Amino acid sequence: MQLAVNPPILPMLANRVGELPTGDGWIYEPKWDGFRTLIFRDGDELFIQSRDEKPLERYFPELVEPLKAQLPERAVVDGEIVIALGGALDFEALQLRLHPAASRVKLLAKETPASVVFFDILCAHDRDLRTTPFGERRAMLESLLGDAAAPLHLTPATRDRAVAADWFRRFEGAGLDGVIAKPERGVYEPNKRVMLKVKHERECDCVVAGFRWHKNAHGTAIGSLLLGLFDDVGNLEHVGVCASFTAAKRRELVEFLAPYRSDALVGHPWRAWAESQPNENEAVHRRPGMQSRWSQGKDLSWEPLRPELVAQVAYDHMQGSRFRHTAQFRRWRKDKAPRDCTFAQLEVVPPHELAAIFAGR
Repeated sequence: MQLAVNPPILPMLANRVGELPTGDGWIYEPKWDGFRTLIFRDGDELFIQSRDEKPLERYFPELVEPLKAQLPERAVVDGEIVIALGGALDFEALQLRLHPAASRVKLLAKETPASVVFFDILCAHDRDLRTTPFGERRAMLESLLGDAAAPLHLTPATRDRAVAADWFRRFEGAGLDGVIAKPERGVYEPNKRVMLKVKHERECDCVVAGFRWHKNAHGTAIGSLLLGLFDDVGNLEHVGVCASFTAAKRRELVEFLAPYRSDALVGHPWRAWAESQPNENEAVHRRPGMQSRWSQGKDLSWEPLRPELVAQVAYDHMQGSRFRHTAQFRRWRKDKAPRDCTFAQLEVVPPHELAAIFAGR
């Protein structure tokens, strides 16, 4: 490619903050939950780059022709690849697209087609826009892709903080992560956290039913705690992990958890998982030690604990029956019985149709 901005380029990133910034000079956007992508087009050449500079076009063949048909002949745009099912974003369906078999990718491209949501532009025609203020880049993006047709979309944007706060409340049910705030005069700085992001956070009480040793510290430091919630029929479902500990706390947890390791497998609800090798053909809920495409080569072995401890954790949102991201440890709940840790305590946000979001520009 012979563009004013050639690959690879790392995307600009965001710092997490507790609330939307106030004052003038900010442009707010919904925060999409998908695969970050930089897309380079030079005539018939197209490169869909992942956040870590890897090619993605083989996994999303249905996007190639729409991108060639609607992007400028020479351009570099920043956005997010998403899959919408049932009026909400589905990250699990998106993960399934990273399959090594071309035949499987082709089938999924028809069954669960992806979309691209654009929110920045780095290059148009022969002009490098990285030093152009974001307000101007946004105006150019609107002029070039404001009328884009599905599966291409331009993200809504606003300078009104009240509108952004309304998005934060309403759009969560559609699977959006929160709100991004960008300085209107900001330039594009690859791999630097110069934007701000406000994400949803809630708390719930979980059963701690196991743990993993910290990398390269087997026996001396805890890496993560395995969390569970009871479903309607009394099964303890693995919902995720929490791993937000200091180095000192990881060492302290070894001694703290030691009594709960004694006879841990006697009557343990995950005993079969601990005693068997991962079986990728089982399609119920992911087990604590099951490999995924994101964990190839990682040690996912885990140690059981008697399911008697309750931890309060913070999480952003659920993806199906699991925490979408690693939960954050808050405190031990010695006053709560493990059996009271159920899915019923989770707040369920009704979905908001993605069509309304796309139309909200």
